[in-house]
Amino acid sequence: MEERLAAQRPENRKQKLQELTAQVLALVRDNILVSLRFLDVALLQLTWQDKGAIGCMATDGSTVWYDPEYVLRLYQRDSRLVTRSVLHLLLHCIFYHSFAYDKVERELWDLAADMAVESVILEMGLPMAGLDTDSEAEGKLRIWREDVGALTAERIYKYMRHNPITPRERQELTRLFYRDNHERWVPTEEIRMTPEQWKRISERVKADLKSFTKSRTNTQELEKNLAEATRDRYDYGAILRRFAVMGEELTVNDEEFDYIYYTYGLEQYGNMPLIEPLEYRDAKKVREFVIALDTSASCRGPVVKEFLNKTYSLLKGSENFFTRINVHIVQCDNEVQSDTRITCDEDFQEFLAHGRLQGFGATDFRPVFDYVDSLLKQGEFENLKGLIYFTDGYGIYPERMPGYDVIFAFLEEDEMRQSVPPWSMKVVIESDL
Repeated sequence: MEERLAAQRPENRKQKLQELTAQVLALVRDNILVSLRFLDVALLQLTWQDKGAIGCMATDGSTVWYDPEYVLRLYQRDSRLVTRSVLHLLLHCIFYHSFAYDKVERELWDLAADMAVESVILEMGLPMAGLDTDSEAEGKLRIWREDVGALTAERIYKYMRHNPITPRERQELTRLFYRDNHERWVPTEEIRMTPEQWKRISERVKADLKSFTKSRTNTQELEKNLAEATRDRYDYGAILRRFAVMGEELTVNDEEFDYIYYTYGLEQYGNMPLIEPLEYRDAKKVREFVIALDTSASCRGPVVKEFLNKTYSLLKGSENFFTRINVHIVQCDNEVQSDTRITCDEDFQEFLAHGRLQGFGATDFRPVFDYVDSLLKQGEFENLKGLIYFTDGYGIYPERMPGYDVIFAFLEEDEMRQSVPPWSMKVVIESDL
């Protein structure tokens, strides 16, 4: 192929190169659509653009840039390499890996995202995309799966952040899993496809996949990555604002202060203003709520501490505390183990630094609600706004709706977990562990 192209005149060579590359890419896309029809909507969203001598393939989530000579060299070496690369970058889009690029350590995220999509492709066992290095790559991923669990980009990235890999290991993983360039993942204002649009497409892929896989069992990695990509993300700070109550705060109320009368009085009567600023204002801030901690065997210390630290940081960062507060941190497995009352910032810091978790038995959510009801009867709360229950979700929920808002907070999504009661809200909190 290269000899025939070299014999062409420069202008004819370029045109021929483009034509051959377009034919190869069209053939690859057709093969993917025939074999994996549930990817049709996603694949048709991408536009393809010849970018000359970039020496790679790359996408920003809407456009695929490619170097014709690079594509043809891959095709000549092994036609399956082009199919593998196209499928690889398409899965990046479906899992919208590029949209996380401004929130992560990019080198680690590059590798984690590549490993995640390659694990999906390897599990599907597609002859049209199989490579000679697949057995070696599968061996590597098998080891990672033992430590990480489901090989989503988020899980792999999190694991690598807390378990740094050596430069040699990173080089080896890059050799096995690199297929496309990620430089165009850097956020820009010119992008045509938004995360919301890709989420709708991913939901469609997820739905179409169910009919496609009725007689197949080799799409578990794909399903797990789709579940991670399409799960709802929540603004935990906004969730906490649901617990806000009106309260009087001792501070100058600039919003209700009339500077005209104030300065007029000073001008006419010397140091005697006609109006003084109010020394208080009504403000919505967290004052009374309950944090319930599931201390059953599956909820160990580090994840509970992380949840408390995240909650505390959000409260302090948005100045949601009054000077005096009334927060109860209740620990419970199948019975209430302890109740720590927090009345000020110092109490919260003391609990974070020295508080010990108690319990680690089975899980039953009902004792916490019974306990909070007893506190209400004793007059412990003036205006309890709500309860946040941090748990793995495997327990017995109360049947009766309480007289306050309830949020069940989880560190990760789990399709095997039963649904929370209809009168409560579920939130999955992003974990840094």
